[in-house]
This record gives sequence, C-alpha cells and structure tokens, in this order.
Amino acid sequence: MGQRVATTETGDGTRVAYAVAGSGPPLVYVAGWLSHLELSWALPAERAYYQALAQGRTLIRYDKPGCGLSERTPPERYSMAQELDALAAVVDAAGAERFELIGASLGAAVAATWAAQHPQRVARLVLYGGWADGADVAAPEIRTHVLGLVRQHWGLASGLLADIFAPDADAGTRAAFVRYQQESADAETACAMLAAAYRVDLRDVLPRIGAPTLVVHRDRDRAAPIGEGRRLADGIPGARFAPVEGRSHLPYIGDAGALTRAIRRFLGLPGRHRGAAPTLTSRQREVAALIADGCTNREIGERLGITERSAEAHVERIRYRMDFRSRSQIAAWYVATAAPN
Repeated sequence: MGQRVATTETGDGTRVAYAVAGSGPPLVYVAGWLSHLELSWALPAERAYYQALAQGRTLIRYDKPGCGLSERTPPERYSMAQELDALAAVVDAAGAERFELIGASLGAAVAATWAAQHPQRVARLVLYGGWADGADVAAPEIRTHVLGLVRQHWGLASGLLADIFAPDADAGTRAAFVRYQQESADAETACAMLAAAYRVDLRDVLPRIGAPTLVVHRDRDRAAPIGEGRRLADGIPGARFAPVEGRSHLPYIGDAGALTRAIRRFLGLPGRHRGAAPTLTSRQREVAALIADGCTNREIGERLGITERSAEAHVERIRYRMDFRSRSQIAAWYVATAAPN
C-alpha cells in the first residue's frame, strides 16, 4: 500500500500537506502533538499502524500548519481555530463530504470539536489517548518544566518525551522518533503546540457531539491517564469506552494490534492480518546506511566501489521499493530498523 501526498490551502492561504492511502469510504485522521507525513511513513511501526487503518478505507492524514511538510507559520499563530481551519481545508480538498473521523492525543480535542461543530459531516468518531481538560493531564510544575525544556533544550526534550510517549519502543524506533520530533517542528512551534495541549478544555464541547463515538485509551498511558479517557466517554452522549492494555501513548508502539482491532470493529470492518513489510537487499541496506550517515551519491559510490550513477540507481530502487519520496525517509527507516534493541 502506497500513499499519495498533496497540498491544499486554508482560508488565509496557509499551505497544508495531506496524504491519502488505501481505498473505500473516507477515514480522516487527526494526529497528535507533532507529525511528519514522510517520516511517519518511513517508521515501520507507524506505517503498519496506518496501513491497518487503511484496509477498507481511504485514510486521509495531514500535517497541521507549522509542522511536518506543511507551511511553517509563526508559533504565536497556533490555535484551535487554526487546527480546525486546516482540517476543513483538507477534507474539502480530498472531497470528503461525510466521513469517519479519528483524533489521537491532542488530535482528539480537534476531532471532538469538529464533530460538535459539524454533526452532519461526521459519520463515526474515534478518540484515542485524549483528555477533557489539559490542566488535569499533569501537575502545574511538571507542565512548566516540560515547556521550558522544550523551548530551551529541544534536543534533550525530544529524548525525554520519547521516553514518556513510547516507553515500549525498541532502541531503533526510539532513536528515529527523537529525530522525527526535531524534524517535524522547531522548538518554539513544538512548545506552542504542547502549551495548547495543556489548555484543552472540552467540557462544553462533549455534550454537543451527536456522532456514534468510541473512546479508546491504554490502561497505563504515561502521558494521559486513563481517567481522562473515561471523562471523554462520560461526557459524550452514548459514547463507548474501550480500555486496552499498554503504557505507551503513541498508538503504534506496544500492542498496536489490539488498538486497531477495537477501532476497526467499531467502524464495521473485519479483523486484518498484517501484510509483509517491504524489505531491502543487502546492498540496498548498505546504501541506506550511508544515506543515514549523510553521504551523497558520489560518496556512496566511493565507499562501495561503484560509480556515482550506480549509487543513484540503488537510491531510486530503494525509494520505489519502500514507497519513499526522499532521502530523509530512507535515513529514518534505517535508524528505526538498524539500532540494537
């Protein structure tokens, strides 16, 4: 399964990148704090998660303004209104008149707000790892410490947050996710988005949601306590609450299969058997390793004793085989799969 990346614009002309994969009725996915359409497709665990959701659905994802492949915008402009504008632009560009909607982490607040404001367009709603009141996610002193660390030491903070969000990740996936965060947004933008997560308040929004809703939450989530998931479900008329085992906040880390099965059952889809992940030849892995080291095609040729043109051909075959668009995706994939556990 491949993904197609395109762009659209919000009402104020801000460019937003979105990706489409799979086929069937539209399923729109609102990601959490940070995202990067290309790098997320390069991480094997995250890609497998999205492909599981896309079996039987046209999965539509996007990078919010200021993040990933979308246009960089001043951090002070980030707001829930900007989030909703981006979602509106993407669903209109993708031709999704009525669709199923998933929101994960901070994206759960965006999805819930959209569903309350546009009840005629949301067929079903899934909220994963969300919270009703950001002030209750962490104590004030912890919020202040984390925000200060992100703003002043983004490199150090991205490692700390990887430990909080994905304690079950293997060493390779963790290393790739640390780089992923830093490439998704600069420190000021990441800080603005994290501060917005702490300001979430859905208490007046939840009672206005009319779509059939599933709230899924891991029972030992280290970033958002399970009690927050219960509060979401209790606040939405008729919502179902489905706790699943695990402590990682990132949905694709840990037992992602249990999570995707719960979501697919709610959407009326059958269980899915994971397909074989794309693989590379030994020579292609050597080339991928050198790309991860920052080598140019000429340097790859010199290191491997082949011509620059042959090195270029190897790179193009890797991109085609893995459905990658950039060298940074190859590098991210290699880091995620090569580091020792």
